[in-house]
Amino acid sequence: MPEFTYRASDRTGKIIDGNIEASDETAVIAKLRGSGLIPIRIQLATGKNGWAHSFKFSLPLAVPGIIGGVSNRELLSFTQELATLVKASLPLDRSLSIVAEITDNERLKTACQEILKDVRGGKSFSEALAQHPRIFNRLYVNMIKAGETGGVLDIVLERLVDFLERSQELRNTVINALIYPLVLIAVMGTVISIMLVFVIPRFVTIFDMMGQKVPLPTQILLIVSTAIKDYWWLMLGIVLACVYGFRAYTAREQGRLSWDALKLKIGILRTVILKIEVARFARTLGTLITSGVPILQALAIVKEIIGNTVIAQSLIGIQKAVKEGKGISTPMRTLGIFPSLALHMIRVGEETGRLEEMLIKVADTYDKDVQHTLKRFISFLEPALILVMSLLVGFIVLSIVWAIFSINDISF
Repeated sequence: MPEFTYRASDRTGKIIDGNIEASDETAVIAKLRGSGLIPIRIQLATGKNGWAHSFKFSLPLAVPGIIGGVSNRELLSFTQELATLVKASLPLDRSLSIVAEITDNERLKTACQEILKDVRGGKSFSEALAQHPRIFNRLYVNMIKAGETGGVLDIVLERLVDFLERSQELRNTVINALIYPLVLIAVMGTVISIMLVFVIPRFVTIFDMMGQKVPLPTQILLIVSTAIKDYWWLMLGIVLACVYGFRAYTAREQGRLSWDALKLKIGILRTVILKIEVARFARTLGTLITSGVPILQALAIVKEIIGNTVIAQSLIGIQKAVKEGKGISTPMRTLGIFPSLALHMIRVGEETGRLEEMLIKVADTYDKDVQHTLKRFISFLEPALILVMSLLVGFIVLSIVWAIFSINDISF
């Protein structure tokens, strides 16, 4: 039977670490709760082979990206652990004290301590969180505020964990889909660079000594090789200048708007971006409405987390229409951006009074659709990259071989 290490809290808030044997993590949780302990963190003990597998009772996923020096895993661990303690009926201040004690990240630990101080000083939990916007964004703060107002903080924390997990799932899908193509590009670039910088220059010396005219493909290859070897610093400078210029351009509102509009005009890229943004829009709006956030306030929050500025600006029209009592589906349809399936599902949700539930279903549908679209795209991209790499390497090898054969034409 496997052995697990655990960290738990008793009803007084005392932290207890220990080991326990059980068939799986569910059995560990049951044993700890049977002993009157609140499980916070569970980890499979290091095996004989020196490896370990760690997990929590909720999936260890997190808010996309590293925000304010707090990693994805650490931020969601905070939410998961706090949700567990609050659900176990521990007072909020004691729960925050425990989480602050077991948090390893110094920045998050400091934030927890300041939040705890503010809560004990009379501020609401959401007000205390709002003092740390680089760690807790508006979505996070407003969901907590809705939970406090409705007296269902434990439920909202669980919804927040679920939302963050699913959001990260989508992010992971995109990242995982790009890993293999990026590895192929890196390998291709490395191989070609080695050949151009170290292999080809050797042939330059040979042909210069012989005074032999080389074939055109070889001449092209030699020019490229010489340029890379002698002017790599200039090329690097040009690349860095282009990157800096692009980032400076897209940092401006008009530049970002133009770039996002361009992306929506490119075939498969438009399809993927729309599906990702629709999923993000639907899941965020559905989660906020379910948590008790007013729809106009929820739309304002959603507008801030949408990645594409063209789509984000289109939400202004939806907000105005909602203020006028026109609902959501009608103004969404007039924009001509959102897919038909999403529009139909949202309209059905409005008509049946189950808008938030239908929004979550829209998000689930498009999350899966994005995964399938990316898989199809990668299935095409992988052989395409391999073909390009093969052609480039083949051209280099053929140019070298052709030049070698041309040596036979030299008159002695």
